[in-house]
Amino acid sequence: MSESHLANQIATALRRERETRYLTQQKLAELAGTTQGAVARIERGDRLPRLPLVDRLFAAMDLQLAVTVEPLDAQLDARMAELAARPLAERIGDLGLDRILDRLGDLPHVLTGATAAALQGAPVPVDAVEIAVRWRDSARFTAWLRAAYGQRWHDRWGEFGGVPVEPEEPGAHRWLTRYGELRAVMCDELPETVEVRHGDRGYRVVPLVAVELTDPDAAGLLHRYRTRAHSAATDRTR
Repeated sequence: MSESHLANQIATALRRERETRYLTQQKLAELAGTTQGAVARIERGDRLPRLPLVDRLFAAMDLQLAVTVEPLDAQLDARMAELAARPLAERIGDLGLDRILDRLGDLPHVLTGATAAALQGAPVPVDAVEIAVRWRDSARFTAWLRAAYGQRWHDRWGEFGGVPVEPEEPGAHRWLTRYGELRAVMCDELPETVEVRHGDRGYRVVPLVAVELTDPDAAGLLHRYRTRAHSAATDRTR
């Protein structure tokens, strides 16, 4: 299990239990003797938190953290199976895709990566809206990020903030904005796209075959899903 995967599991469990008890982050922080910012960082799941602090937070809700083992990537398989069973409209709504696209306005961009794959029906997890932006539009993109209160991902600290937002500056092309998380692929020219329609809206996306050729992470997820689906179909015919 990767560190980021474990951090996401802890984040999900903590947020679920806190909200079930109608506790704000501030109230839980007071009960556990820490700060609201510390609770917020853990619930973002950006990096693995200190376990003594996690223990205190769960103990403040009369809970304790338990460790279990499962086959490697079993949760990922379950997540993709869940996504495959859900209407795509719900998945788009959960991502907040339309909200971000509406705010981008006339900034030239296309959807790429796992976002593009999901819009073409692939049941892959999407953690952030992924777009391609031309380098010559970098100044416009920077202005938009500032207007959207964008904070850039800091690789060294493992959290958002503390580094310049400009794409030209060194660092990950990943920002947290007031509308949600956004990731960008900066390029000289926008890639070729196709239009997919969902409801009354059209989306310009990088074709699935191109996503698989240019995005190793998305390609790995798609290969895993197809392999599992093929195995399941073979088992049913035996």
